[in-house]
Amino acid sequence: MNDKIKQIISASIETKQKVLENPELIETVHQCVETITEAFRKGNKVLFCGNGGSAADAQHLAAEFSGRFYTDRDALPAEALHCNTSYLTAVANDYSYDVIYSRMIKGIGNPGDVLVGLSTSGNSKNIVEAFKAAKLKNMITIGLTGEGGGQMKPISDYLLDVPSKDTPRIQESHILLGHIICQLVEEKYFNYA
Repeated sequence: MNDKIKQIISASIETKQKVLENPELIETVHQCVETITEAFRKGNKVLFCGNGGSAADAQHLAAEFSGRFYTDRDALPAEALHCNTSYLTAVANDYSYDVIYSRMIKGIGNPGDVLVGLSTSGNSKNIVEAFKAAKLKNMITIGLTGEGGGQMKPISDYLLDVPSKDTPRIQESHILLGHIICQLVEEKYFNYA
């Protein structure tokens, strides 16, 4: 059992090491920080979406912006799109689960807002549809996926595709990258750096 535990930890470290050694991915993280900071400065909001564990990560990262990360400061306009269960279940039942996020984007998305979608495969239909709707609204799209980006690759303005096909390792790296973005946006926006 202890060897298995060490194997899992090593796999997580190995995935993060690949992220660390990928200069294009690091530069894309930098670009995401700049883009989100600029969106907040212009009065825009950041919206998050995901399914399952990725929904939990989306909600977590939205809360880092709207709550706080390291410092006591004003809230930043960010939210996860799946938190209204009445809306979610009504739209999934009356229309389709595939449109739960795109319908919300059509209603509350504005030009210049940022949509962050988390999908380990990059092929989650409801995230892909949300990105398509965001493009029609002139929103900025940031995709967090696994290796290759799947269907989200061509419709992401910025793609953070973790170099792995192992869902738990991808999700661990998504939260790492998300935390880095939250920290650096907070520092930059509030002039802490």
